[in-house]
Amino acid sequence: MKVLVVGSGGREHALCRALARDPRVDALVCAPGNAGTAELAEPYPLDVADPDSVAVLAERVGADLTVIGPEVPLVAGAADELRARGLAVFGPSAAAARLEGSKAFAKQVMRAAGVPTAAARDHTEIEPALADLDTFGPPYVVKYDGLAAGKGVTVTEDREAAVEAVRASLHGPDDRVVLEEYLDGPEVSLFAVVTEAGAILPLLPAQDHKRVGDGDTGPNTGGMGAYAPLPWASHGLAAEIVSTVIRPTVDEMARRGTPFSGLLYAGLALTTRGPRVIEFNVRFGDPETQAILALLATPLTDVLTGRSQPRFRSGAAITVVMAAHGYPASPRLGDPILGLAAAGSLTGVDVLHAGTRRDIDGRIVSAGGRVLSVTAIGSNLESARGSAYEAISRISLAGAHYRTDIGDPARMRHAADVRRADSAPGDGPPRH
Repeated sequence: MKVLVVGSGGREHALCRALARDPRVDALVCAPGNAGTAELAEPYPLDVADPDSVAVLAERVGADLTVIGPEVPLVAGAADELRARGLAVFGPSAAAARLEGSKAFAKQVMRAAGVPTAAARDHTEIEPALADLDTFGPPYVVKYDGLAAGKGVTVTEDREAAVEAVRASLHGPDDRVVLEEYLDGPEVSLFAVVTEAGAILPLLPAQDHKRVGDGDTGPNTGGMGAYAPLPWASHGLAAEIVSTVIRPTVDEMARRGTPFSGLLYAGLALTTRGPRVIEFNVRFGDPETQAILALLATPLTDVLTGRSQPRFRSGAAITVVMAAHGYPASPRLGDPILGLAAAGSLTGVDVLHAGTRRDIDGRIVSAGGRVLSVTAIGSNLESARGSAYEAISRISLAGAHYRTDIGDPARMRHAADVRRADSAPGDGPPRH
């Protein structure tokens, strides 16, 4: 089969890598792609925000399946346009994608479905929002209601910073801001494939690191690293999240006449009161996808189409993001990237491209804020972590920065203490 992957980041390179290893797949297209995906898939220029352009390209290349990576085309209705033309697609309708496209809408669905989440209120005017700010904080949690590339959330003890976040969220007449209570406890990401028949296939729980700096300091980003599985999590975690979060949400969306199919991603805090939803995404998350798919043993198309339950290799995987100078505020572009072959030659290492391109001289240069997702697998997390950071040491990118504490044992011991979990590995789909 021929598969079209829509997008250009590290997630899309991970999807292409998994699909290239899938025996059912004999041709790959990635649009618009990057310098890394171009080694696995035929690239095409594409305006991902235009649903008609996505569908036209799928028809043009004869795609048997289109996998949409980013949230923007999903919220814009790309999956609807593909289905209207009788084309197979993995991804939710625009109506169902509102679970990510509007945080206020997601809260309405969770309340109706009885899904545990943070208390919240939303506002469209600045003064009522500012008057309501202290209802939930400090710490203050301020979220722009719409899409913001993973950077529309402010969590701060500083009231002035929270005030500024409210004002920044309410510029136009259609803008909305959501104020929430702060959720304590370690964060977990759980992805679940939801078939068109309503079956739920959970993947491995993972942990993302959103803050730009070590020790969770600095501003939020699109994600600076992730690892899976979670050795500190309780054995029944995935099943608990499916029963209390994923299934009720899927059922509520069906009840509303907007059934969900595709990838439902629940970002949660494991609080002292149990798991609480921080947010929903409606597509594979980045960078968790890079770590999770590195361990996938089942052919990816079998999972996406619901033909098989996902199974995972034993061991662990970790992804560390190398970011451009100035990221997340003002990333510098066009810097040459050296040492990619040396890093990728390490056993168990995949150097996945995110913000890269080839310049007119054929050099691979930086083309985005998050430049590379250095991903490694190992017999355990310590082994995978060592390989990932060894690979990073072989890569040269002027001004690049990355977190040094992804998968840090001390952080995991702290998470285990907070969670008071048993020592069994975090559960999920079968592993062998």
